[in-house]
Amino acid sequence: MTNPIIDIGVNLMHRSFHQDRDEVVARAAENHVTPLIITGTSLRNSVDAAQYAKQHSGKLYSTAGVHPHDAKNCNEETIGKLRELAALPQVVAVGECGLDYNRDFSPRDVQRRWFGEQIRLALELDMPLFLHEREASGDFVGMLKEHGVQHAVVHCFTGTEAELKAYLELGYHIGITGWICDERRGRHLRELVRIIPLDQLMLETDAPFLTPRDLKEKPADGRNEPAILPHILRTVAECVGKPAEEVASATTRTAKKFFRI
Repeated sequence: MTNPIIDIGVNLMHRSFHQDRDEVVARAAENHVTPLIITGTSLRNSVDAAQYAKQHSGKLYSTAGVHPHDAKNCNEETIGKLRELAALPQVVAVGECGLDYNRDFSPRDVQRRWFGEQIRLALELDMPLFLHEREASGDFVGMLKEHGVQHAVVHCFTGTEAELKAYLELGYHIGITGWICDERRGRHLRELVRIIPLDQLMLETDAPFLTPRDLKEKPADGRNEPAILPHILRTVAECVGKPAEEVASATTRTAKKFFRI
């Protein structure tokens, strides 16, 4: 596989990458995974992601946002600081933001407040949203519709057919991870990926998380990384019944258009 593919969701500032971050980026490029989009999940993390992406212009980009788990730490200064980050050329989306009613690390009313604030920021700046949703699809879709959001990707989709169709009908993009490589939890996803048009499909590792379960040679530390994305690509291609090169070209083209890179 020689066509480059874009990993739209890498938690590259995670502590598990502290010792070899540059090597991880280099290994990704060696495996034709480039550029990478670093996910910002908190204000501090988004600042770090933007600073690191700046050092690798054209190879790395980042998002700026606050994950629902971290919404409880938002204050009146948060949105202003995200606005400043979003103005940087390497920052290509607002997020990761959304709702998570599975873990409830932040109270649900607090999650909704700061999700709404980030939606408004993205609309104000005409930037795409990088979204997280878990067991909250009713409120999640309701808020997106209420604000008239059109430019969004539902990152790490693992939901139901009804949820997927709702997102697709709204024109949203879908991020597929190594979850699809798990014959236990990801079996339904292998069927659902077939109904995602290639111009709404993007690929991601969500590294260091969600290491594909079916890897023949698993990393000794269990850590996922962007160099593994071709394995996910091949699984997706098999599921949709298309050559891997075709899926690589299409998802790369889609990601470049979506993130304007």
